[in-house]
Amino acid sequence: MNTNAELLNYIYQNSQMGVETLGQLLEITEDEIFREVLKKQQEEYWKFYKKAGDMLNKNGFDEKGLNTFEKIRTYLMITGKTMKDHSVSAIAEMLINGSTMGIIEAQKKLHQYAGEAEKDICDLMESLKKAEEENVEKLKKYL
Repeated sequence: MNTNAELLNYIYQNSQMGVETLGQLLEITEDEIFREVLKKQQEEYWKFYKKAGDMLNKNGFDEKGLNTFEKIRTYLMITGKTMKDHSVSAIAEMLINGSTMGIIEAQKKLHQYAGEAEKDICDLMESLKKAEEENVEKLKKYL
């Protein structure tokens, strides 16, 4: 597969996971201030999702979204964790863990595709990584 398509699809899938996960968590949390934080993060992921999809299409690549197994696995994991504890603190911790994994993977991808993928695609990946880092910082106060 083309390196540009691989990196864009990673961004596409990562942001899709953010949109869907936050959608599920928005249905669970009742704290209105925290819900606003989650909505803003979901909107941010949606922008990355849309941008990566547009860039894939512009370059003649197909979007490879999350597969059904990954969606079900994530849904069940979130449901299981929030059944035990659906407090703001528990949800914030879960999101921080997810964003931290996203930061690590983004950095790995940036190193992996350095010099191979187009600059605008690497810049989008860097922006997604920074958004993940900002999410972690914003969520820390809810722990």
